[in-house]
Amino acid sequence: MITPANRPYEPFGAAKDVWTDRSDEVLLSGPAGTGKSRACLEKLHAVCLRWPGARCLIVRKTRESLTETALVTYEEKVLPANSPIAEGPRRSHRQAYHYPNGSTVVVGGLDKPGKVMSTEYDLIYVQEAIELYENDWEALTTRLRNGVVPFQQIIADTNPDRPTHWLKQRVDRGATVMLESRHEDNPTLWDRTENRWLAQGHAYISKLDRLTGARKPRLRHGKWVQSEGVVYEDWDRQVHIIDPFAIPPSWRRIRAIDFGYANPFVCLWIAIDDDCRMYVYRELYHTKRTVKVHAAQINALSEGESYDFNVADHDAEDRATLLENGIATVHARKDVSPGIEAVQERLKDAGDGRRRLYVFRNCLVERDPSLVEAKKPCSVLEEFDSYSWPKAPDGKAVEEAPEKLYDHGLDALRYATMSIDRGVTAIVPAAVLEARELAEQQAAEAAYRDVNNPLWWG
Repeated sequence: MITPANRPYEPFGAAKDVWTDRSDEVLLSGPAGTGKSRACLEKLHAVCLRWPGARCLIVRKTRESLTETALVTYEEKVLPANSPIAEGPRRSHRQAYHYPNGSTVVVGGLDKPGKVMSTEYDLIYVQEAIELYENDWEALTTRLRNGVVPFQQIIADTNPDRPTHWLKQRVDRGATVMLESRHEDNPTLWDRTENRWLAQGHAYISKLDRLTGARKPRLRHGKWVQSEGVVYEDWDRQVHIIDPFAIPPSWRRIRAIDFGYANPFVCLWIAIDDDCRMYVYRELYHTKRTVKVHAAQINALSEGESYDFNVADHDAEDRATLLENGIATVHARKDVSPGIEAVQERLKDAGDGRRRLYVFRNCLVERDPSLVEAKKPCSVLEEFDSYSWPKAPDGKAVEEAPEKLYDHGLDALRYATMSIDRGVTAIVPAAVLEARELAEQQAAEAAYRDVNNPLWWG
């Protein structure tokens, strides 16, 4: 946390331009770690101070996503230390920040649009704008009519995506102004006086240089590029990521597990509808925890649910640990190429305008801070952009076997898909295995206690 009562902030490059630009729609685009979010929040704070009674909004696709992202930056880097503005409910329950001069900053998510769309604003800040649909964006612009501030504006930050994303197309047709941010704009990374990376900058850029797939040009260089060389070319965040809904009781459920310790341990909870479409509705993705600890968390998260089966990697010892903790598993079909083909088929239009694989937005139970710090994928969603074919010396992708990097969630997804599509009927449900094991144990105990058992007589 920055401790001085008046926290110094000097913007550079695009971070400075966003302050002076009064266009109706402004998008701050660039690689990871350039200070985009802080620049937008500093402008929002300045607007609230400059125009008493101003009404602003901090919004993201889901409200939960703001708690450990934008609100942390706002409270710990933008607001003065010990500011009364930050007093009140904790971040996870915060609905608004109130300024002494009558200005208000509302906090909300588009997963509950009624709370944010029922009032008017002078300035709206959207964090991670690529998460939104264009309908979301346009609906927000209709709320810019409070009239206290002389300009009514929506500002947003984003890391780049594919060039056909609706947000980039909006920029290309002139509806939205895009300001391009660079790492050199961030004074914590770059020394503008000596034109060199600071120690923190060297360390951070080194992490980004190790990225693979489309994540590298997007998060390292800030380019809106197609996902060339990625394994799952049909993956589309705007199509395959959907808002959560209540899963009907009649739908089947399974769990898919890929073991790991230094690498992530992954458990995917998957619902299967009547048309055999798969919905990943919950995800555990974490490092440096034992299988026993993971098993306890899986059981707690699974309370009240039942599963047709649990499919897991082949590690006998880890599967035995799961069984000891009440989670019976069947071993996965690990054929990589057929598994990839099965997932690819599910990502395509099934002929009815729908896909056969979807992932719930915010299905991740918790983000692993060590993975965040290392700039590695933190979920199966983030792996889709990294999972790539190796490249030949001429730079072309060699589509034989994917690079063995950042594939832990996708391995679990592959296990699940193969089990469902190519032999689920041959797999004994976990509940049946558990009941069978219990019956065998009870029979053994009964035989031991039987007075006619020779064991009693020596």
